[in-house]
Amino acid sequence: MKDYGRRGVMLAAALSALAGYVDAVGFMTLGGFFVSFMSGNSTRLGVGLALGEWMQAAIALGLIGLFVTGVVIGATVARRFGEGRRSAVLAAEAVLLLIGAGLCTAGWREAGMAAVVLAMGVENAVFQREGDVGVGLTYMTGTLVRMGQRLTTALHGGPGWDWAPFLMLWVGLSVGGAIGAISFLHFGVLALWTAFGIVAGLTVLVAGAEARAQGG
Repeated sequence: MKDYGRRGVMLAAALSALAGYVDAVGFMTLGGFFVSFMSGNSTRLGVGLALGEWMQAAIALGLIGLFVTGVVIGATVARRFGEGRRSAVLAAEAVLLLIGAGLCTAGWREAGMAAVVLAMGVENAVFQREGDVGVGLTYMTGTLVRMGQRLTTALHGGPGWDWAPFLMLWVGLSVGGAIGAISFLHFGVLALWTAFGIVAGLTVLVAGAEARAQGG
């Protein structure tokens, strides 16, 4: 994480918060399924198969497939425009969130949620490096493991604060989830429009920063 600089860490924390927000909205819309947390959906798939709840298993498997498809889309965009052009991946995510929010608002929630899952898969390519995930933005197990490892290093005389960026990612996702749940209780699925607005704004900001960096 320290290789990304302060702006990169802040962007990652903001996107983790967004993932938590969207996941909370999706969780409450879909009645207990996730749009970004595929570990949870994988557990639901296993439980559904074990209990013979075939519809539940099919929904979980479908969501997982959509998420992987989103990752492929995001990784393809990153390769096409260059992994340093984070704005391109953010733009793809914003378009999918726009489609998802629009479909949900029009009453086609299943189709809208499909677009949202794709968007969450795309988001994981924002920090892609050499075709691999640089920073996991929509899941926190690996992040917490890395935080624990950095804490251990600090306790044994290593860098004292390398664990802090990973804590920021986790806090971002958790706080974003709380805000997403509150927003859903007040606005229902219309809360997705806020997510679209945030990603669209981040796209503009990042694109501007990239343009200035190239000009400088």
